[in-house]
Amino acid sequence: MTQDHWMITLQKVFYPFLAIIGIPSNIMTFMIFWRRDCLISTSSRYHLMAMSLADTVVLVLIVLVEMILKCYSTEPFWYRDPWCTLRDVFNYGAVNTSVWLVVSFTVERFVAISTFRLKAKLCSPRHTLYTIALVHICSYLVAIPYYWSNRSERVNGTGQAVCKFNPDLPSSYIEGLVWFQASLVNIVPYIIIFTLNSLTLKQIILSNKVHCVMAGGLHRVNSGTQFRYQKKKSIRLLVTVSMMFAYLGATRFITQIILRTCHYDIERQDYSKAINIAVDLGTMLELTNSAVNMYLYACTQTAFRGELVHCLKALLFPCKAQRTHPSAIFQV
Repeated sequence: MTQDHWMITLQKVFYPFLAIIGIPSNIMTFMIFWRRDCLISTSSRYHLMAMSLADTVVLVLIVLVEMILKCYSTEPFWYRDPWCTLRDVFNYGAVNTSVWLVVSFTVERFVAISTFRLKAKLCSPRHTLYTIALVHICSYLVAIPYYWSNRSERVNGTGQAVCKFNPDLPSSYIEGLVWFQASLVNIVPYIIIFTLNSLTLKQIILSNKVHCVMAGGLHRVNSGTQFRYQKKKSIRLLVTVSMMFAYLGATRFITQIILRTCHYDIERQDYSKAINIAVDLGTMLELTNSAVNMYLYACTQTAFRGELVHCLKALLFPCKAQRTHPSAIFQV
C-alpha cells in the first residue's frame, strides 16, 4: 500500500475543516443580518446576506461536492456525464457570483460614503436587490462556455470514468476562456476594489484634516462626531472584506493562468510537479475566503459580535438563554 503524497493528506484534512467552519458560519451570518440590523444600513445588510448565501453555494458545490468527494471517493458522480460537463458551469457561476457581490458591495459603500446625491438612488434597498439579482443572473450566464471545457472518459484497463479537460478544443478557445475568467474574477475586480478603496481612504484623510481645522476654531463639531464614527465603522468593514478577498485570491489567479496556458494537458494528480502543488494551494486560499467572513465581521463590528455571542449562547445553552434574554434570531 503506497503512502499518499502530503498534498493529498493536507486536502483530506483541510477541506472537511473548511466546510465545518464555513457553512454553519455563513448560515448564522445570514440569520443574524436577517433578524438584526447590527447598526448597518439596509442596503449593506442585503449585500452581506447575499454574500453569505453565495459563499455557502461555493462551499457546497466546490468543497463538499467536488473536493471532498474527490478525496474520499475513487469515482465521484461528477466524473460521469452530464455532471462532468455541467460541473464547471455551476462552479464558476458560483465563484463569479461570490466575487462580484464583493465588488458590488465595494461600489455601494463607496457611493454611500462619498456621494450624498447618488446615495439615495443607488443605495436604496430596492436598487440593491435588483443589483444582487442581476449579479446572480450574469454570473451564471457568462459561465456557460465552460460546458464544453470538460468531458468524461473511461480509463483503459479499469473502466472507471474520469472528468478531464477536453483536449479537442482549439487553443484559441482555451486561452480565450482562461483570460476571460481571469479578467472577470481577478483583474477587473482587483482594479475596481483597489481604486475605490484608495479613493475612499483619500476622502477620509481629507475629511479628517477639515475636521481638525474646524476643531481648532470656534465651530462646534459635536454634531458630526457620531456621523464620523459610523463612517469609520463602514470603511473598516469595507476594507476588511474587499482586501481579504483580494489577498486570498491572488495566488490562484497567478497559478491558474500558468496552468491553463502552459500546462493544459498536465496530469493534475501528479504532485511531483510543483505547478500542481501551487495551484491546489492557491485554490485552498481562495476557498478560505468563502468561509471566514463571519469571523471578519465579528472582529470589526461590535454590534454583530454581540449578536453572534448571544446566538452562540442560545445554541449552546438554550434553556438558560431563553430565561435571561429570549432571542428572536432563530425564531420563525
